[in-house]
Amino acid sequence: MSAITVSSADELAKAIADGFMDIRVEGTITGSPSITLPEGATLSGGTLEFTGKGVRLTRNNTLNDITITTVDYEVAVYNDTSLANAGTLVLRNVTTVGQVYLVADDNLRMIRVEADQVHVKAADVRGRSRQPHGFGVDVLQGGFTLWNLQPDADTEFTATLKGISIGTPLTPVRGSGVFLDGYTDREGKLTGGSLRADLLETDTVITDGGIVQGTGDKITGAVFVLGGAVVDRVENTGATTTHGANDMALDLWGKTAEWVAHAPVTTTGASGIGFVNFGEMGRLEINAPIATTGLGARGFNVYDGSVESATFDSITTHGDGAIGIQVSKPTGPIEVRGDVRTTGGEGMSLVKGVQMKLKATAVSIKPGGEVTSLKVGGIVTTGGADLVTLEVLEGGSIGELSLGDVTATGSGSIATRIEGDVPENGSK
Repeated sequence: MSAITVSSADELAKAIADGFMDIRVEGTITGSPSITLPEGATLSGGTLEFTGKGVRLTRNNTLNDITITTVDYEVAVYNDTSLANAGTLVLRNVTTVGQVYLVADDNLRMIRVEADQVHVKAADVRGRSRQPHGFGVDVLQGGFTLWNLQPDADTEFTATLKGISIGTPLTPVRGSGVFLDGYTDREGKLTGGSLRADLLETDTVITDGGIVQGTGDKITGAVFVLGGAVVDRVENTGATTTHGANDMALDLWGKTAEWVAHAPVTTTGASGIGFVNFGEMGRLEINAPIATTGLGARGFNVYDGSVESATFDSITTHGDGAIGIQVSKPTGPIEVRGDVRTTGGEGMSLVKGVQMKLKATAVSIKPGGEVTSLKVGGIVTTGGADLVTLEVLEGGSIGELSLGDVTATGSGSIATRIEGDVPENGSK
């Protein structure tokens, strides 16, 4: 049927019932219950204001140039999982208040999502009971969530995601920001259907997960590629900022060939980490400062998995227990073009689901941490008391070492402690 323009809840309901495939909203429509788009239908223009669930997609639907709002704890856009195949769901120039939640679950075994310029202005997903688990913690869903919940590895969920933005300075999303996952076990490892994306590109992302400080078994991530997700390229074109306790800025449990950030990465809550890796990382490149402020808010951690290479602009932490760089697994070359700085002393920080005391060491290579090469173009420095600026513990190693000045300005602090293997001719 031809296109139709609607301007009221009654007209919208009638257009859907009459089978129109191109529905255009004029102005703002209020008072509508949740709507379900017929297979193949496009909904565009204007604003839809709901107070419960918003728009449910079925198969081969498009949302275009539209704003969809509801109360922040509801879903603004979601999908019908009773179908076997959702085809391709397209979201283009879409703004929401409320969660975007697209999943492969129940009968749904095939789905593709193409999203371009989607802004989740506000959402609160803290009440969602479905939370993946791994490495000792549960993870809150995101304002923008794509999730393959099928245990069958043959399930197909693919995506291309461009220009995804989350929150505003006044309305940070409560929970994670962008959340991509597949079917995983309690260890956070892929055991069933995966989510595969060729591109995840984010613009500005601002979150505050609302987790109580001191909680040991719950986290969020502003941009989180979980253990069930495989992404060819992640690109952060806008700033990534988290404000809450246990809010990671950039977090990888899954697999990606390359991850590049072009704008600042900032955390302001306790145990907020700039970039944390538990997965399979190819090339990591952060071309803007990582800056963290808060108790135990570290800069860069390799806890598990692998990293082929990592390059940073600079890393600065402000907080007791806030380590600059910490490596616990074999890792390829690490380069910091500028400085690695910490200003705090000893304090509590969340480590794999346990709150423990850490010291704000600038660079810490733990047992099992084997770094092919470490190069820092600027200075490596700590400002807290009773610290070591650069430590390589027994069982850790650095193959090649090139640093600027290594200094410790706090009372009782020292510049280096080398118990593991480092080159004798390493420059300091």
